[in-house]
Amino acid sequence: MVSAEPHFPPRHSPERIIVTTVDSPAAGGIAPALRQLYFVRFGFAIVWAALLFANKSDLGALGVTLIVIYPLFDVGAAVVDARSANATGSIRGLQVNMAISLIAAVGLGIAGASGVPAVLRVWGAWAIVSGIVQLIVGVSRRKMGGQWPMILSGGISVLAGANFVVGASASDPKLTNVAGYAVLGGIFFLVSALRLGRAPKAN
Repeated sequence: MVSAEPHFPPRHSPERIIVTTVDSPAAGGIAPALRQLYFVRFGFAIVWAALLFANKSDLGALGVTLIVIYPLFDVGAAVVDARSANATGSIRGLQVNMAISLIAAVGLGIAGASGVPAVLRVWGAWAIVSGIVQLIVGVSRRKMGGQWPMILSGGISVLAGANFVVGASASDPKLTNVAGYAVLGGIFFLVSALRLGRAPKAN
């Protein structure tokens, strides 16, 4: 009698499963775009401040153009920023900033006909509100890295805005402080751009 040998199914070598991870385009793409935008904003702030300082407090055609073009540039920068951040869904603060800056541009154009005190009051109000918005946006992006200078800049903007409003009541108010405000803001943009450049390397 021949016993039947047990039949075992053929063994197959286990298949190698390769898992690949792909970084989210939203997370990987927004930082380089912001870095480039911050460099542009730094350059614009320095050039604009130099022109305003050279113009002193003259509210002629050039002076009014300068004070109006600054918030309009801010609107354009916010549009570029929002397009970069659209994939993350965190653009509400940027949209608010666009609206505020558009209102500021109109207000500054009207205030330019009334003199330096009126310009300083409108500019101060804009600096306060936009500084608060910048604080909110910076805090919401803090995990991205490179945002602490922007958070600090937002806080300083609020304080500077209050100073502009108070300074408008001085006996001889000047617009030169606004130029200094723009330079300081530009420096914060530069620092943020440099920090964003180091953040990917740290990861």
